[in-house]
Amino acid sequence: MAIKLVPPRPGKTPYWYGRGTYLGQYVDRSTKARKRAVAAKIIAKWGQEIEDGEFARPSDPTFASAALAYMKKGGERRFLKPLIEHFGNTPLVRIGQAELDLAAITLCPNASPATLNRNFYTPAIAVLHAGGVTKHFDRPEGAAGRCLSGFLWPEQVGAIVKEAAQLDEEFAIFLLILYYCGLRLSEGLNSEIDKLRIEENYLYISRTKNNEARGVFLPVPAIEAMRRHPRGLNRPGQRIFKFHKGGHIYSLLRAAAAKAGVDLPQRQAFHIFCHTYGTLMRRYGKLDLRGLVGTGRWKDIKSTLRYAHAIASEEAQRASLLPAIKLPRRIRGK
Repeated sequence: MAIKLVPPRPGKTPYWYGRGTYLGQYVDRSTKARKRAVAAKIIAKWGQEIEDGEFARPSDPTFASAALAYMKKGGERRFLKPLIEHFGNTPLVRIGQAELDLAAITLCPNASPATLNRNFYTPAIAVLHAGGVTKHFDRPEGAAGRCLSGFLWPEQVGAIVKEAAQLDEEFAIFLLILYYCGLRLSEGLNSEIDKLRIEENYLYISRTKNNEARGVFLPVPAIEAMRRHPRGLNRPGQRIFKFHKGGHIYSLLRAAAAKAGVDLPQRQAFHIFCHTYGTLMRRYGKLDLRGLVGTGRWKDIKSTLRYAHAIASEEAQRASLLPAIKLPRRIRGK
């Protein structure tokens, strides 16, 4: 049964209606058109939307309603405002890859692929999925960004911490905690006195980047450093460290690294301590990639792949079995 044109009813409505069932979808809706030819085009468009699975009924969820439901469930709100203003009450069934890509260009015309992915595609797709949309959406090419995997050797960390202590003793202890625990900057800054158990070598991080809590083990050197906190630890309800994310703390790190003669890789700053933790836990902690995930610092193995080459593989170590080459006298010495 096709959708048929129903003429206006004098005294009730001046508009043509579309009524009927097409491909199992029942329609009984005003076209808001006064002319028959215009109404016919609208009904033809409805038919095409039904065929494409994009026909929206008045009761169907919109982007705005899906965003509200997403936020009520604890979804990240940070980047949602411009998305809600752009899509508004657009039915979710009418938002596909083309609509996402056009909105991305409109809202973030000069953003890099990684920024575009973080600020637009990730929250937009999260809302769509929260609204019941199950189809796959592509991210912009290069969305993962450049894999940053620079790290520091233990002696470099020691040199930086030594110089940091000359600038601010509490800052030096803060760096040690990042190093021994693999904390992100925000996790270290927001860690709380009340969630620290010195005698149990334990720190509870209530919220991580992945919105999941995790327990952190504090090795003995980290515990000893904590005990020497210049402001003490008897401060219920307070953060462990006084610092805030901003120019001052970044300046302290740059100054300490410069005095220590350590060149920090560009774009990494404090995050290099996370990569250092992962790399050294592979090299010295003898953890494989699954073991790194087991620390709670990473969510899945995919996130730890950058540390796969922190040690020479067992296969690579078989180079020691290659036939020996007799060294020239100049190289082997007399």
